[in-house]
Amino acid sequence: MRKKELELVLAPEVAFDAAQLEHELLTSARLRPEDVKYLHRIKRSIDARGRQVLVRVKADLYLDTPPTDIISPVYRYKDVSKEKQVIIVGAGPAGLFAALRCIELGLKPIVLERGKDVRSRRRDLAAINKEHVVNPDSNYCFGEGGAGTYSDGKLYTRSKKRGDLLRILQIFVQHGATPDILFDAHPHIGTNKLPKIIEAIRETVRQAGGEVLFDKRVINFIVEGDEMKGVVTQDGQEYTGESVILATGHSARDIFETLHASGVTIEAKPFAMGVRVEHQQSLIDSIQYKCEDRGPYLPASSYALVQQTVYNNRQRGIFSFCMCPGGFIVPSATAPGEVVVNGMSPSRRDSKFANSGIVVAIELEDMELDKYGPLAGLRMQQALEQKACAMAGGTQVAPAQLLQDFTRGKVSSSLLETSYQPGLASVDVNELFSPDMAYRLREGFKGFGNKMRGYLSNNAQIVGVESRTSSPVRIPRDRETLEHVQIRNLYPCGEGAGYAGGIVSAAMDGERCAEMIAAKVKRAL
Repeated sequence: MRKKELELVLAPEVAFDAAQLEHELLTSARLRPEDVKYLHRIKRSIDARGRQVLVRVKADLYLDTPPTDIISPVYRYKDVSKEKQVIIVGAGPAGLFAALRCIELGLKPIVLERGKDVRSRRRDLAAINKEHVVNPDSNYCFGEGGAGTYSDGKLYTRSKKRGDLLRILQIFVQHGATPDILFDAHPHIGTNKLPKIIEAIRETVRQAGGEVLFDKRVINFIVEGDEMKGVVTQDGQEYTGESVILATGHSARDIFETLHASGVTIEAKPFAMGVRVEHQQSLIDSIQYKCEDRGPYLPASSYALVQQTVYNNRQRGIFSFCMCPGGFIVPSATAPGEVVVNGMSPSRRDSKFANSGIVVAIELEDMELDKYGPLAGLRMQQALEQKACAMAGGTQVAPAQLLQDFTRGKVSSSLLETSYQPGLASVDVNELFSPDMAYRLREGFKGFGNKMRGYLSNNAQIVGVESRTSSPVRIPRDRETLEHVQIRNLYPCGEGAGYAGGIVSAAMDGERCAEMIAAKVKRAL
């Protein structure tokens, strides 16, 4: 396989136009179109440090054989309908990719999802947005595809050592994602496209003889001695198998409580909470690109910010989380009487709003461990979400404040237009948080304003609360076998168990758990 590797610095109108980019690459390599069998774009990164925005492009030009192993791999899924069963609790990315890997390794997955399929979920999401009705089993967090399906679709991860990142992306492409995600530095499917891909994965599981069942909330576990045998669902059905993969996501509080009440070891873990901040996308573009109008070629700009703060001699980080350029703020409560917000972006990122979580690190010493034990972080989340709901009127209307007013402790006389459909109520958000969290958020925003001039102003507003950044609980497992430290054949998995932080890392963790189970079954034969 012969190829030429190129690195070019180009104007945006060239880098983001397919025809012009190909012309520049061929010209630079001194090649004719017929000399190149395949053009593989590795990475485009925007450099906005100078007066003029430039794009750095890395590309490979294949001169004979195209890299078919990268572009179009096909994973084969054989019939496993008669094979040994693995029970998988949760149909998010961890659960679905665990199911696919089980099939590849000759095991039959039975996936139990408490919520509804992706299409049926839409009605419940509409009910939250328009009628302020929260279905505890079907919402932005629960349902087929998990929290990422209708809340963003980012595929970027730093957890590349946990599994085969390219393989995960290839499986997404096999099920309908565009091949661009194989090459982009920060791949993103978009919440408008991800549901169809999730449906395709579900059908692959079913066609191979696996099962994916909806409205199957797990309420108990079947444990004999120190061995997990299966689970019981709310309709009284029992499901048993070789092992149970627990991939419930970070908001399945009833699962954490059931495990704790049953004497199964769980632990409190650090997490983060705060608010969403919403700007006009054009304002963020003008700050990042140093221009009035980014034009038709540059993508909606994003940012990543962090600030250290000290309160009562305790240092804590304040940082941006899940920044959504050209996106929306959505209601993500999982029970009535709570207000929780999250961010999402469609694939085109063409909303006029930009939003990001701005959150405070919560460490174990910040929790009431003596009172609540391993559920201390969970109780802290609940209390804040319930207070947010009460302060804003008891519906899904969210407490909000103009950004500079928040840093000055002034209730805003009016609020800005927002992407958050249920609506906003003007309150002093400082009163929502404990004194230390409010102080840290104020100091964080002041620091961000120094780093991005124009960021800190009343042309932006904060919306509360962003409290589901990650699980406040870890379900401990053996580092080598991935089994629970106390219960054999129980495999805590993904975000809910404290071992992932997004779609891709959860998918990789699901695959790893399936591989460990398959190896154990093989040893027992």
